[in-house]
Amino acid sequence: MAASSPYADDLRLAHVLADQVEPITLARFRADDLVVESKPDLSPVSDADRACEEAIRSQLARARGRDAVVGEEYGTTGSAQRRWIIDPIDGTKNYVRGVPVWATLIGLVDGDECVMGLVAAPALGRRWWAAKGAGAWTGRSLAQARPVSVSKVSQLSDASLSYSSLEGWRQVGRARSFLNLTSDLWRTRAFGDFWSYMLVAEGAVDMAAEPELELHDMAALVAIVEEAGGRFTSLDGEPGPWGGNAVATNGLLHDEVLRRLAPDA
Repeated sequence: MAASSPYADDLRLAHVLADQVEPITLARFRADDLVVESKPDLSPVSDADRACEEAIRSQLARARGRDAVVGEEYGTTGSAQRRWIIDPIDGTKNYVRGVPVWATLIGLVDGDECVMGLVAAPALGRRWWAAKGAGAWTGRSLAQARPVSVSKVSQLSDASLSYSSLEGWRQVGRARSFLNLTSDLWRTRAFGDFWSYMLVAEGAVDMAAEPELELHDMAALVAIVEEAGGRFTSLDGEPGPWGGNAVATNGLLHDEVLRRLAPDA
């Protein structure tokens, strides 16, 4: 990394965790005997999700035993100010259908601040990461990395948006606002899930938004977007991953996008 960070050791640990679980997730990806179940909210969970989170929790118990852990599959352990936020496979629906857009998300929250994040997408051959004060990076490892930064697009008519689906916008009463916004943009594409936000950090798209998300979906993404020079808030403008939804932009477009995505009149 180009700059030092008080969370550099945590970032190195996150890479070690990703190295450990990639063989698990890759081995089960497109496996004929992959076991998929429905959770109480009817979302899918695979045996790979559970094995991945178990491996991460086991390593964190040894390396960061005083820290709390919050995971999608096994809830919260501990009550420390430092919390590791884990999504073992973000994009499980893609994973179980053989679509390579999925990733392990590893975030660290200190108090209420997202201070470190790593996104490992082995089927894409990509990782993205950031630690507070050290910039945002992509590559295969800390030793093979390049910095990333958001775009400089400042007009909606020149901007591109990535999103996940339309139905969620209807459910939260913002479908009209969302569709009206898309009609004024240069381009829209539904890349979805973690990838939308990493494309914002890279400057490949200018904004991403989703109307319904959980903490584990967002915590690892925030530091990467912000260290790349962007903004990450809820639809109501609350900074960070705490609002149950997300808007990430290059910063220049953020206030206008928030205004345009207000609840339908």
